[in-house]
Amino acid sequence: MKRALITGITGQDGLYLSELLLGKGYEVHGIIRGQNNPKRALVESIVPEVHLHTGDLTDLSSLLRALNASAPDEVYNLGAVSFVAYSWQNAHVTTEVTGNGVLNLLEAVRLHSAGDPGRVRFYQASSSEMFGKVQAVPQNEQTLLWPRSPYGVAKVFGHYMTINYRESYGMHASSGILFNHESPRRGPEFVTRKVTMAVAEFARGRTAPLPMGNLDAQRDWGYAGDYVEGMWRMLQQPTAGDYVLATGRTHSIRDLLDVAFRHVGIEDWERHIVEDPRFMRPAEVDLLIGDASRARDVLGWAPTVTFEELIAMMVVSDLAALDARRG
Repeated sequence: MKRALITGITGQDGLYLSELLLGKGYEVHGIIRGQNNPKRALVESIVPEVHLHTGDLTDLSSLLRALNASAPDEVYNLGAVSFVAYSWQNAHVTTEVTGNGVLNLLEAVRLHSAGDPGRVRFYQASSSEMFGKVQAVPQNEQTLLWPRSPYGVAKVFGHYMTINYRESYGMHASSGILFNHESPRRGPEFVTRKVTMAVAEFARGRTAPLPMGNLDAQRDWGYAGDYVEGMWRMLQQPTAGDYVLATGRTHSIRDLLDVAFRHVGIEDWERHIVEDPRFMRPAEVDLLIGDASRARDVLGWAPTVTFEELIAMMVVSDLAALDARRG
């Protein structure tokens, strides 16, 4: 039985990855921050088979303890301060967790695997936000990185640190450059979930308009359940490497609103939306679209859920949750 250790297990990706690995017969361990983490109950309800360890990406000693306790064959670093807008409000914390946290975990894995650097395979969750002010369309593994947020800068640090540990110590360390991936488990602060939750409310009689930021920003959106399959496939390769995971299709926020509102029979969504400068980024990332050719050719990976199916899935889930809350 293989063993895997996951940071960020309380998040969308951590939960889907846990389900995937358990289905493949893995013994799954997860690191959660704080003894009274309010999300512990969520993990225990969705994936009760997971063994949880207390740890923190900013504390090397806690990571070593978790590694010693779990003795993993694979480590997936999904932990981060992942909400881009927040990274401007607290760039220091974002840097410590999302950037330096990668270094701490790489060093912990290196020390844990002393004498056999390839024994534990390592996955780093890199991000399409690293491309920022894009220098090529579409973006692939060779595209110049030009981050436009503290979050993106921190992710670039972690990405290159992963490459450095691979080249310096012979570690089996791979990075997945994942473009936006969503699901009904996405946090409510992210724009896709913000929209689908509001659409459910409008379908049930909401009248207050929804404040939004830049409606013309474009993203390459896929389904998180597809993307964790790609993470796992990276660590099954004989040699480590970096891979873009993306759908290769881009949609604007307006497209997102069109699809979501149409699913509940509302065509004239403009009357429900107000553009609010509070939600504008200080430095916008205007167009992200990924080229996942390498992942397709080497990993045999491809997305299975379309953008329209994804947004419909999220709207249906949020409608059901809203109705359940209202009895």
